[in-house]
Amino acid sequence: MTTVAVLHEGTTQLSDTAAIRPFEVHVPEAELTELRRRINNTRWPERETVTDATQGVQLATTQALAHYWGTEYDWRKCEARLNALPQFITQIDGLDIHFIHVRSKHENALPLIVTHGWPGSVVEQLKIIDPLTNPTAHGGSALDAFDVVIPSMPGYGYSGKPTTTGWGPDHIARAWVTLMKRLGYTKFVAQGGDWGAVIVDLMGVQAPPELLGIHTNMPGILPAEIDQAAFSGKPAPSGLSADEKVAYERVQFVYQKGIAYGYQMGLRPQTLYGISDSPVGLAAYFLDHDARSYELISRVFAGETEGLTRDDILDNVTITWLTNTAQASARLYWEYWGKGGYFNAKGVKIPVAVSVFPDELYPAPQSWTEQAYPKLIHFNKLPKGGHFAAWEQPKLFSEELRAGFRSLRSEMAKSAA
Repeated sequence: MTTVAVLHEGTTQLSDTAAIRPFEVHVPEAELTELRRRINNTRWPERETVTDATQGVQLATTQALAHYWGTEYDWRKCEARLNALPQFITQIDGLDIHFIHVRSKHENALPLIVTHGWPGSVVEQLKIIDPLTNPTAHGGSALDAFDVVIPSMPGYGYSGKPTTTGWGPDHIARAWVTLMKRLGYTKFVAQGGDWGAVIVDLMGVQAPPELLGIHTNMPGILPAEIDQAAFSGKPAPSGLSADEKVAYERVQFVYQKGIAYGYQMGLRPQTLYGISDSPVGLAAYFLDHDARSYELISRVFAGETEGLTRDDILDNVTITWLTNTAQASARLYWEYWGKGGYFNAKGVKIPVAVSVFPDELYPAPQSWTEQAYPKLIHFNKLPKGGHFAAWEQPKLFSEELRAGFRSLRSEMAKSAA
């Protein structure tokens, strides 16, 4: 990693391996100059032979991204946003874990750990930090305040890159409990989308006594037979309600045409040398998400402004480029390949809050959600938003977390008494 990571004096000494070290990001200017050089010297292929995105990320979209990235984009703005927040590094199970930790000024704030996904980093959650820690400034009540912890997953961003196998989502789930306890939290809640949704589901399956409940915006709710049928490409089973049929068809589409990247990373992540060598190759690979997410992401390079911005997208890609974590992050798919599902019910028995955003991979039906999560404490369908809900719709997302976890605050109060 060529990024300069500054670890300050004032380290919290728990033990040599459990120390919590303050952290900042400072990228040498030479690295940014080299990045722009590579972008501006991209060898381009011919355009696609169709008029839509069925062959992948379109040439015009990628060239618009590259032009902005190579001439106007300013990494220093993202770096300043990160360094304005309290960032830390601590070692868990032999691996450095980077995290943001913002405590609320309000008393009795509920501790919350939030997990990003792929292709992702902690920048996906930056917009929700102030609404959650400082709710009175965003139309909320002091009673809804959170202390927020946002870690970089192993192999992502400024966390360490695993050098051995074994850092799958179940291991990460256990590591997050270690992290929260190390920060002094005896009771806390957890939130996740994308990979973060798998991780919080597994935290719910593991059910450590410190975990009061979870919130997910990509709930694992498909009954096993439904998940298997969708994966096999079979027509929707008879007897499904209208909501269930829509979810089935959307999941089936994802399996058949929406996660080519997942198969590649799940089976052969080390082969992806190109995205470690070409910044534009990396950006195009990151844009090639499911069809709905691709549409939401790519539209900003065509002049639309709803949801994500060009800088949002390029902050995320640039962190991965500068830390050279494209392949390290891809290996998470390999770790989980064949060991569990993404969208299926996993046996979570602790309290769960669910927010359904309409442009998520699939809109979770309440019927399947109630079956998957017997202790469902919150279920709400939102009017807009997609797979990157915290990033796209931070106001709605923050309001959902306040509402979703409100009933668990009494449990927090009891533990503090």
